[in-house]
Amino acid sequence: MLHIIQDRCSCKKRLLGTLRKEVPLIVAAYIPVPRDLTRVKSKILFNLTKRQLFCFGAGALIGVPSFFLLKAGGNTSMASICMIIIMLPFFFLGMYERDGQPLEKIAKQFIQAKFVRPKVRPYQTNNYYAVLIRQAQAEMEVNHIVYGEKSVPKNRKKKPEHAEESD
Repeated sequence: MLHIIQDRCSCKKRLLGTLRKEVPLIVAAYIPVPRDLTRVKSKILFNLTKRQLFCFGAGALIGVPSFFLLKAGGNTSMASICMIIIMLPFFFLGMYERDGQPLEKIAKQFIQAKFVRPKVRPYQTNNYYAVLIRQAQAEMEVNHIVYGEKSVPKNRKKKPEHAEESD
């Protein structure tokens, strides 16, 4: 959807246009408006989504205490660098998204593709004729069980035992 914004001419150009009896030049600028509203995410606090807030909060809950524990042991710069290294995966989990999927879904698909599923997947088809042969064999077995014969002609019908004979 494009909205047209009209660029108005200055007063001097309009005056010259009316004196010369020319039509004033109208320039239109096109502004693209996204149609896909599924990509729009609701922001909650500090212009962050729930997912980002949760990941940043988890990173802070683990990183800040580790900073104070490492700071008590010695160097402050070393403690701050270790805190950054500890918090970085949480920030990455909250911010990274590719093709609309978060990092853990992408990681799960990668692990399944590389380690869980077989590397070589041979092409296998379901042979329709083999299915028909198996079906015919199954029907023959059923006929053998029901009628007690190896094969029963299609036009022959077995009389029901409980049927009354009428002349």
